[in-house]
Amino acid sequence: MHTIILDSETDFNGWRQAARRLALNEVKPQEVTWTVRNAEPELFAATEADHLPDVPEGTFNVPAKFVELAKAAILHRNSERFARLYRLLWRLRNLHDLLNVATDPDVAEINAMAREVHRDEHKMHAFVRFREVGRVNTHFVAWFEPEHHIVELAAPFFAKRFADMPWSILTPDVCAHWDGHAISITPGVAKSEAPGEDRLEETWRSYYAAIFNPARLKVKAMQTEMPQKYWRNLPEASLIKPLIASAERTAVAMIANEATEPHKPQKRPDEPMALKQAQDAQARDTIAALRDEAADCRACPLWQDATQTVFGEGPQGATLMLVGEQPGDKEDLAGHPFVGPAGQMLDRALEDAGIDRASVYITNAVKHFKFVQRGKVRLHQKPNTAEIRACRQWYARELAAIKPELVVALGATAALSVLGKITPINKNRGHLIDHDGTKVLVTVHPSYLLRLPDVKAKALEYQRFIDDLKIAADQLRNAVRAA
Repeated sequence: MHTIILDSETDFNGWRQAARRLALNEVKPQEVTWTVRNAEPELFAATEADHLPDVPEGTFNVPAKFVELAKAAILHRNSERFARLYRLLWRLRNLHDLLNVATDPDVAEINAMAREVHRDEHKMHAFVRFREVGRVNTHFVAWFEPEHHIVELAAPFFAKRFADMPWSILTPDVCAHWDGHAISITPGVAKSEAPGEDRLEETWRSYYAAIFNPARLKVKAMQTEMPQKYWRNLPEASLIKPLIASAERTAVAMIANEATEPHKPQKRPDEPMALKQAQDAQARDTIAALRDEAADCRACPLWQDATQTVFGEGPQGATLMLVGEQPGDKEDLAGHPFVGPAGQMLDRALEDAGIDRASVYITNAVKHFKFVQRGKVRLHQKPNTAEIRACRQWYARELAAIKPELVVALGATAALSVLGKITPINKNRGHLIDHDGTKVLVTVHPSYLLRLPDVKAKALEYQRFIDDLKIAADQLRNAVRAA
């Protein structure tokens, strides 16, 4: 029996070296015990060197995908992860395509671990809240309780985002610190060492209340994206329940005041209600499953700097689907599409065109925010063709799930994603395009209107934008009458 003692819970290099030596010496997985060095190493009577055989001549290769999976899975809190990884490595030597067999128990388990680690990393990016400590030598400190050993993995994101301010992220496992030049890691601490409320928190709560839109509230989706276990460390936590309650009261009042409509006969009265309900439930689950899957998307490098995936939102049975370019700074922080200045412009235009935003499914061609850091400001950067193509699978799957009557592409990036080719906006706006069985309308992105410096030109272009959206409104009304 061989006992391998790793230096820490995240000692990937130590595991990798030990696993290689064991495999080359034909040591079977069941003959190895993996553990982590105690904080007081002298308590161990032996070290890993005492139990590892010499490295024989020869070598073997594993897919690069396994290395990436292992780097993530080893950060999981499952105490058996080292052994499970070695068992998969052992099998990969002879079954080189094993990672393509998604139903294999070992492959499925390691993939699940990696997904949970990356999801926890995203939660840390989204839910860390810094508090200001000191007025002379200001330092920013946050408390976070990760599910897995992700602090060292997540820390570079904060170093890029907050490069010009000194900060510390305290956790029970380890703490990460940034001095403006390098990240350092120290042992974990108790929550009692974390700072309390600071002068910036009222500002943050005001911002959160301002972006909260009761018309688009989906409590279950919100709780999925922001589980209640994170609430206790968020400044805005005190607002969440009152805002939800207020939104629910507003919805009840709207329903009570809504005029009743004559009963409309069922289109297919012979269809069993139970079957229809089951189909509707399955359809609703489709978008939820896509959103959950997209949270771990690594198809292009944009996920590395973004706070989170910003997926589409809207009713499953929407007849109109709007596709924008990518989330901006406000969307990246909030996790919802079109909530910033361009979103406010879009809301106004939809209302002027007679379209209820709550009935529309809204998404973006690219689901992660692409930007360049300039001091404390994140400046938008246009996605390139490779990034648009990498993300197009999500648009295609959203389209298949929603099955809208009409898709409106907002801007050139959206048109490229929707139509699969470069499409000049001014030459193609103002009329419907048939594309693979779906009607498409192209128009400008609302951010284009915000950038126009001339007041007269802005008013003219805004009216053209309204006219385009009215084409969509007319098309939807015709579709309803035809049905």
